[in-house]
Amino acid sequence: MLAIIKKELKSYLLTPMGYIFIGLFLLIFSIFFMDLFRYGLTNFEYLFSNGSTILTFIVPLLTMRMFAEERKNGTEQLLLTSPRSITTIVLGKFFAAAIVMIITELLTLMYFAILKFFGNPSFTIAISTLLGFFLLSLAYISFGMFVSSITENQIVAAVITIGVFMGMWFLPYLNDFFELFSLINKFNNFAYGLVSISELITFVSFTLLFILLTIIVLQRRKSIK
Repeated sequence: MLAIIKKELKSYLLTPMGYIFIGLFLLIFSIFFMDLFRYGLTNFEYLFSNGSTILTFIVPLLTMRMFAEERKNGTEQLLLTSPRSITTIVLGKFFAAAIVMIITELLTLMYFAILKFFGNPSFTIAISTLLGFFLLSLAYISFGMFVSSITENQIVAAVITIGVFMGMWFLPYLNDFFELFSLINKFNNFAYGLVSISELITFVSFTLLFILLTIIVLQRRKSIK
């Protein structure tokens, strides 16, 4: 698995894609950060409460090429027939994207340091916010990876992923039942410093479900070939 993770990390960090992702993320967060100063606020969690919506649009930058590019370039056959298991390949790609997300989140600590200099942001709430944001990111990455595994067009994969994420924003407004599927709403509790077992289970279950579905899709494709 380490070989897969290293290969995928190189594809992110030795090409513009990874830096575009990190750059866009920090650019948008910097805009939100300036708004905090405009209103004289030092609440670190506000950055993520506003910034959680941007994951909808930038996570596909990490996931759209995971498997779609392999199919388009004709290298999927090599991938499926390699001695490595499908599970190892899927987890390797997933963990590589997760590491890029960790790097990005760690860079946001510079905002916390600045806010700490000017005020007294809550360290406990900052930690719970970072945890919730990371779990939300993993859920989004797993879904984006699944979508990438069922199409050979990166743009189509990105559009589908964004469309579903946007749909999850609005579902709770249609009926309270759909509140169960609103990951952003569940993340908001972390930004308030509220970490509950049910929300942890929701994020982990969502992530594991789409990792498993990705493995199933590729395993079936491998058996057909």
